[in-house]
Amino acid sequence: MMRLAGVLLVLESGSPPADDAAELLAGVSAVAAPGVPGTLSVFGDSALVVAAGRVRDRVLAPVIGAARMGAGRIVAFAHTGYFDGAALGAADTGRFVANAVRWAAGREDPRVGVLRAEGLLRHLRGAGFDVEALPSRDWWMSLDRFRVVCLPGNAPEGNAAREALGRFVSGGGGLLWTECGWGWLQLHPGRTLPEDHPGNRLMAAAGMVWSDGTAGPTGDGVIRAGAPRLAHAALALEWVLQGPERPDPAGAAQAEATLLEAARAVPPGDRFLLPRLRALREGGTEIPVPGRPLRGIRGRVVLALEVRELECRPAESIRAHPAAEAFPGAVPAGAPRVRRTVPVDLKIPGWHGTGLYAAPGDRLAVRIPESAAGTGLQVRIGCHTDRLWHHEGWARVPSICRRWPLDRSPAVVASPFGGLLYIEVPPRRGPGVVEVSIEGAVESPWYRLGATSAAEWREVRSRPGPWAELETAKIVVTVPSERVRDLEDPGDLMRFWDRVLDACADLAARPRERERPERIVADVQISAGYMHSGYPVMTHLDAVEDMIRLDRLKQGPWGLLHELGHNHQSGDWTFEGAGEVTVNLFTRYVQDTVCGIPRAKWRHTGEAAMKALRAHLAAGAPFERWKADPFLALTMYDQLQEAFGWEAFRKVFAEYRSLGAGERPRTDAEKRDQWLVRFSRAVGRNLGPFFEAWGVPTSEGARASVAALPVWFPVGFPASRRTP
Repeated sequence: MMRLAGVLLVLESGSPPADDAAELLAGVSAVAAPGVPGTLSVFGDSALVVAAGRVRDRVLAPVIGAARMGAGRIVAFAHTGYFDGAALGAADTGRFVANAVRWAAGREDPRVGVLRAEGLLRHLRGAGFDVEALPSRDWWMSLDRFRVVCLPGNAPEGNAAREALGRFVSGGGGLLWTECGWGWLQLHPGRTLPEDHPGNRLMAAAGMVWSDGTAGPTGDGVIRAGAPRLAHAALALEWVLQGPERPDPAGAAQAEATLLEAARAVPPGDRFLLPRLRALREGGTEIPVPGRPLRGIRGRVVLALEVRELECRPAESIRAHPAAEAFPGAVPAGAPRVRRTVPVDLKIPGWHGTGLYAAPGDRLAVRIPESAAGTGLQVRIGCHTDRLWHHEGWARVPSICRRWPLDRSPAVVASPFGGLLYIEVPPRRGPGVVEVSIEGAVESPWYRLGATSAAEWREVRSRPGPWAELETAKIVVTVPSERVRDLEDPGDLMRFWDRVLDACADLAARPRERERPERIVADVQISAGYMHSGYPVMTHLDAVEDMIRLDRLKQGPWGLLHELGHNHQSGDWTFEGAGEVTVNLFTRYVQDTVCGIPRAKWRHTGEAAMKALRAHLAAGAPFERWKADPFLALTMYDQLQEAFGWEAFRKVFAEYRSLGAGERPRTDAEKRDQWLVRFSRAVGRNLGPFFEAWGVPTSEGARASVAALPVWFPVGFPASRRTP
């Protein structure tokens, strides 16, 4: 047993050698956390977790691992930024990388080859290594000249490179390897890390692979060296099978998170961990049900393993999963399967609805013209995109969507869980319309403003698919079909939704005509919060009435407007602490200009707001308090709006949109300064003293630039807090 940087690392029988950890971490207490680090799954006998980042309270995940493979050694990093100069200069990262090169080489003076990493090349030369840049093309043909090579994770694309690298490491070579699993998945839609990532297909033999999670710092913006023993999947499984001697909630949380990651990340050919995980299936598969979430390590690991295996299966071997009936729902027995041709406008990126539903386990044939084979189109089944692996209880299967590339025609697609069917268009595809033929699907309720008449809707709303969509060119809302069966003509509702979206665009100084419509999807459980922004905005089922009832929508539902506001925010005028503040300018604006809700009925205004302001001022107006209380901070913006109107905000936001790249604020301090100066000039008042009174810091230079304007404070602002 040893202690590294305050983190307990237990090395027992069957664990990686203690001297490997000691050699790698000599003089190292913490490493950088570049960008949003990904994660690794570490599970082999000779593999160890070198550093682990925070996933959530009490749970860490590997971000750097090391393993022996044949006669060679590998150090893997879960972010490509670890080879950049900024990361190498942070904490002890530079020293760790030098340690890793020596450890991977098994000696002090290795010759090192570096591929496409100038920052690393300079760092290693500065550290005294004999280092050389690898050729950009056919780099694998030069491996015999080096003892250690440093690569980006997806470098060995193609069998020749992968086989050459495998021989190099197995024969005694050292390898430092960077990759970000979640980033790779974004760049390779429809592919999986266990089956398709070229690095994982090689590195799995060492008992270590990149996975799709994210991790963050464990203190002061860095990741401390070392790791809990249960961050190693094999040790976590042993702990679960043996059972702890006494209740250990922290250990259980760590072991469960580690095993869930491994169940989804370890490639199917693994002969060490997967057979032992599959043995947990002897008790059967437990099904998550809304209202009765699935909890417990064994049941969740078994389901995770099952989902991962389903994600890797071809459509021809997919069958309906028993969990589909609970969510997203069963298709009625005898529902007719149809063939439809849907036009897809290539100018509009993102999801294109079809009004069709893939029943769980059904195989569908999707055909496109031969001329469209290279356009990057994909088929998506399912709109419930949130992945729930990190939750302590699952109300549904954590991952139920799947995509297929339309690189051949016909493409056969299927889902064990079923879902609405979409054609996805990649960004910047260009003009043109593609006719897509879909065979074998079930019709779902689908209303399109301007295309579906009231009479047609009365027939369409009874279609058997369990999920429905109401659509305009500006927004699509997705809800359970049972909730729209009695909905009369949705025309007025969807025209009002368009007014909401136009208002958001107006305030943000964007064109009303959108590149693609916003989407809001209701779900039984989502990845974070009560709702969250994105494409799509995700919300719980209790928001459905606000989405589809005009009388409810006219009341200006705070949550839905808030999340749409996030989709219209700009980082240029949103500094630290204001992320949950400036978003509500859009909520306020829609409630005011579209819903007609008087200011007296706005949330957190009047005496409640003034009471909070007085308490803030009495405490000395600390900026940390301002940043921690979104409604307190919103009062500051409310005072500006009440005095100068919405036109001032529209004017300033339009000014930001017109800025060139060199004019945009780069730091948080610059964001505060520009907000002060631009708003002051827009309204012709010196707001510097007002910002100071609120405790929002700005620079002396920024305040001086507007000092010639008349000083302004809102009526009723406490006189004792005013400064000349």
